[in-house]
Amino acid sequence: MDLQVFVLKFAGLFEITDENEFTADTKFRDLVEWDSLLALSVIAMVDEEYGIVLTGDNIRQSATIEDLFKVVKAQKE
Repeated sequence: MDLQVFVLKFAGLFEITDENEFTADTKFRDLVEWDSLLALSVIAMVDEEYGIVLTGDNIRQSATIEDLFKVVKAQKE
């Protein structure tokens, strides 16, 4: 698993926020566009791309995109 690829896939879920604003350190819940529908999109993307089921708790406990990546990676191993 590659962090940069995960960041790009995550960024691809957003329609308004510029892709260049996304880094591993991005605090995704602080983005204007972030809402519950995007949270569901993230859960669906992770399930489809990585075969991992994220929970709402996983998202709530993650501050950055890298935090989410670490959750997915830990479940993959």
